Amino acid sequence: MENAAGTAFLADCPTRLAVEIIADKWAVLVLFGLSRQPRRHGELVDLIGGISRKVLTQTLRRLQRYGLVERHAEAPRRVEYRLTDLGQTLVEPIEVLTKWAREYGGAIVDFQETAEAAAAARAAG
Repeated sequence: MENAAGTAFLADCPTRLAVEIIADKWAVLVLFGLSRQPRRHGELVDLIGGISRKVLTQTLRRLQRYGLVERHAEAPRRVEYRLTDLGQTLVEPIEVLTKWAREYGGAIVDFQETAEAAAAARAAG
């Protein structure tokens, strides 16, 4: 993983920051949820199954600190979140990962089930 900034193995390599961002499942889902249009907090909670309001708030704040998401208050009680131009640059890589997951996710689940069954068989006897 060599790039213009240096090797990904160096502590200060920008690649590590990118991996840190996309390794957070909630961050990727929030970014993808905002990829089509700005959304309100409640809309994101409804869109992203399993995320709590607290975790969503923490994720949005973290993404704001990265410069990927901006908070836009239209009125005192109407706040929307949208991707910044920098955040938009992650939409294509996330779509590629999503396509990969659709194509190969089943194979991973199959492998895990086979491995678990083999481990259970070894433990049983």
